Amino acid sequence: MERKEIFERLNNVFRDVFDDESIVVTDATTSNDIEDWDSLEHINLIVAVEQEFGIKFNMGEVTTMKNVGEMADIIENRVK
Repeated sequence: MERKEIFERLNNVFRDVFDDESIVVTDATTSNDIEDWDSLEHINLIVAVEQEFGIKFNMGEVTTMKNVGEMADIIENRVK
């Protein structure tokens, strides 16, 4: 799966979780960039991303991800 497709699908997940059609995520997007992204929504987001891509993040990955780019890297490595 190409990175462009990963980001297209991530954008859809983020828009759905945060109920905001204007969201466009990039490699550098963090929780500081999305108003409603708090700890509870982070859990909802992780679950939604896992379902979308058919993967499971491990706890170490979840706690060390600093931005959407790192999330995309993990997805890219898992869905090859």
